Amino acid sequence: MAIVSKAVPVPELVSVKRALLSVFDKTGLVDFAKALSERGVELVSTGGSYKALKEAGLAVLDISEVTGFPEIMDGRVKTLHPKVHGGLLSIRDDADHQKAMDEHDIVGIDLFCGNLYPFEDVVASGADYATGIENIDIGGPAMTRAAAKNHAYVTVVTDPADYDAVISELDANGGKAPLALRKKLAQKAFARTAAYDAAVSNWMADQLDEATPAHRAVGGSLAEVMRYGENPHQTAGFYTTGEQRPGVATARQLQGKTLSYNNINDTDAAFELVSEFDPARTSAVAIIKHANPCGVAEGASLKEAYELALRCDPVSAFGGIVALNQTLDAAAAEEIVKIFTEVIIAPDADDAAREIIASKKNLRLLVTGGLADARAKGLFVKSVAGGLLVQSRDNGVVDDLDLKVVTKRAPSEQELADLKFAFRVAKHVKSNAIVYAKDGATVGVGAGQMSRVDSARIAARKALDATEAAGLSEPLTKGCVVASDAFFPFADGLLSAAEAGATAVIQPGGSMRDDDVIAAADEAGLAMVMTGMRHFRH
Repeated sequence: MAIVSKAVPVPELVSVKRALLSVFDKTGLVDFAKALSERGVELVSTGGSYKALKEAGLAVLDISEVTGFPEIMDGRVKTLHPKVHGGLLSIRDDADHQKAMDEHDIVGIDLFCGNLYPFEDVVASGADYATGIENIDIGGPAMTRAAAKNHAYVTVVTDPADYDAVISELDANGGKAPLALRKKLAQKAFARTAAYDAAVSNWMADQLDEATPAHRAVGGSLAEVMRYGENPHQTAGFYTTGEQRPGVATARQLQGKTLSYNNINDTDAAFELVSEFDPARTSAVAIIKHANPCGVAEGASLKEAYELALRCDPVSAFGGIVALNQTLDAAAAEEIVKIFTEVIIAPDADDAAREIIASKKNLRLLVTGGLADARAKGLFVKSVAGGLLVQSRDNGVVDDLDLKVVTKRAPSEQELADLKFAFRVAKHVKSNAIVYAKDGATVGVGAGQMSRVDSARIAARKALDATEAAGLSEPLTKGCVVASDAFFPFADGLLSAAEAGATAVIQPGGSMRDDDVIAAADEAGLAMVMTGMRHFRH
């Protein structure tokens, strides 16, 4: 059936005579309603909102007085009524619409103020299925969309942050809402209901273990307008999804400049990596540059871990991101501020550390309240031209894998510990990834190369540079282990690692030439284990 367009002029200014207020979040509601009432606006409300306004001494009609029908089914049905939706959707300048309003005693609603049940917060708290379903708002989105669609005549307000602006516009225009405001608020309303529906549909897909639903929606709330994106000619905004995963999106910034687009991307990479290290077992520090680790280490203290991580690539660490898996203390803070650092992110920071960081006014310090769960499920979304790639989060953890020794020589206890460490790090290095590690610290990282051999050579070259910078007499890679994020397709990459000084190897396996690679490892006297799990990261 064709949709018939009602071609009527859209008024520039619309008087606000009646307002319907129905909110879950009552922040600022009473003051907003009072300001409307003082300007001669008739108030209509529902449920808890009505009670709050009545208790504040405001003259307000209950929705049942408008509809002539009581709230039923525990409040599930109260606003889904022609007198509500007719009042929101009527085209005021259309004779047929006006006739219908007169015949059915429908009064126009000029302003709708509503926000939705906190579905996202409820399910993020771990609520069960029934509770999640009960917290799906129906009437709220229906009224919001109706008001937003009819913004030619209706002002829709979905965010308490907009209350003051609405009152100011009414005052500036003699009690009338201008079209520019109505359009802006309508767009915001549609964006809110879209993000809300995305949260509901994704949660239900997760509940059903439906990895690839027929339609996938992605929504978020604007957390920050960025000065620019990856480059100065690109616009950007930072949106949060409501997922309560400790990290850059949920962190509290204690000091420093506003985070840039690249800062946020790199800080996320840093914290996800350092969250692989159990703080009850060891102190760990990751230094990130351009989303790749340039140094990662464990230590008896955060200070020691930082020094070892920095040793791996002190040049690249300049202007990098530092992530820690424990509360930042003064000893570590004193070391970190010795070179230019963009961001520090940690579960917390003690008072002494905060005071030290405060001496660097532009240095951002973020605290997350905890580490991210490396094993937790989640979605990873990447845009491509005309579409989205959506996959589950890479939540594979080396400690959970069945490691298989495939060479004649098994790794020693220390080699095995270093192999697990290196594979943890390789998971967070752009492919093709090669990581050299020794004694719980990276000594060379090769990232993002088209050839795995090149990654191995670059990592070895970086290790030689680090050896020279540290004033050591022999390469840091001598006696190290090596991790590869994917299988070695040929033995050449493995032999490059052996030439660099590696004595043990960890890799997923699965190549057609695994037997050749194993034979080459045996001939070189290397110990090699296979994980059966690949960690490509593009």
